[in-house]
Amino acid sequence: MDAAPAFTAVLFGLRGCLVHTANGAPSPAPGALATLASLRQRQVPCIWLDELDNSQGQRLAQVLPDWLPGHTVNGTRWPAPNACWQALMTLHSARLDGCVLVSGEPRLLQSGLNAGLWTVGLAACSPFCDLNSRQWQAMTAQQQDLARGKATLELFSLGVHSVIDHLEALDTCLEDIAQRRHKGEKP
Repeated sequence: MDAAPAFTAVLFGLRGCLVHTANGAPSPAPGALATLASLRQRQVPCIWLDELDNSQGQRLAQVLPDWLPGHTVNGTRWPAPNACWQALMTLHSARLDGCVLVSGEPRLLQSGLNAGLWTVGLAACSPFCDLNSRQWQAMTAQQQDLARGKATLELFSLGVHSVIDHLEALDTCLEDIAQRRHKGEKP
């Protein structure tokens, strides 16, 4: 069997996906640095997106690798596809085929869908599972599992192509998308 097609680019949401903030201080999300390093090793271009202004975005992104570019939305807001297309232009991406957006933010995921990208929803990073909230931390493990399950259903109801709990599961998810692409499936 032929090898699955390579990915053209991976776009990430910044807040909640790659960077978490606790008490106002940014830190890399669990699995973010390893995921980015793995994609860089495979020479897959990556970029983050956010609706913050440029200085706020750069402040949060300072905990990420220096090589990772970012794109803050200028003008049209999500769910318009413009931000995704502009981020791909920043990466000098030659085509949409093989581009993936990863986020827990429903409006950004809708933007990716509108732009014609493959989309991966992060259930644990969605607004339905605010890991930093007191309400979340007061939940039992079973209640948290139920909330993640609800978030998964909410993200699938948007039309995203795959949903995973966290970035540590992204490699397996990308393998699945690669196989779907190999079979001729389009986003």
